Amino acid sequence: MSDLMLHFMIGFPLGLLAENAGEWLMHRYVLHHLGKKPGSIWGYHWHEHHRVCRENGMVDPGYRELPLRWNTQGKEAAFLLLALLIHAPLWWLIPGYVAGLYFALIGYYLKHRKAHLDPDWAKNRLPWHYDHHMGNNPDANWCISWPWFDDWMKTRDQ
Repeated sequence: MSDLMLHFMIGFPLGLLAENAGEWLMHRYVLHHLGKKPGSIWGYHWHEHHRVCRENGMVDPGYRELPLRWNTQGKEAAFLLLALLIHAPLWWLIPGYVAGLYFALIGYYLKHRKAHLDPDWAKNRLPWHYDHHMGNNPDANWCISWPWFDDWMKTRDQ
């Protein structure tokens, strides 16, 4: 087995796990914990995205446009692009990990976008994220793509 194949067999799943841990940490501690504080740069998530979703039954109309404005969708896209750029130099050292991380980051964006354009799809395919926005406890269910870290950290509220 080649070294490259081994890098991908080990690194790709680690990249998926790292992305899931990152979205859990970012969502819980940055977007909610810091985002609820008045005047926080992260406040857009709690004060804009969550409010709009509650008012529109999970739909966030901002996702209908390309993320080119400095709103919730633009800030999310900018952060994801930054994460991609920060990890790019690692491609030469741990290509499988970076490929897994990139795959998961792109999947995150596509799933998150679809969830906020098609609530029925979200309710069936990402019920943990649907519950995060539409359930009784918005301070649970931090994962979007997969509920792995919510399950491991016991923050999945059904």
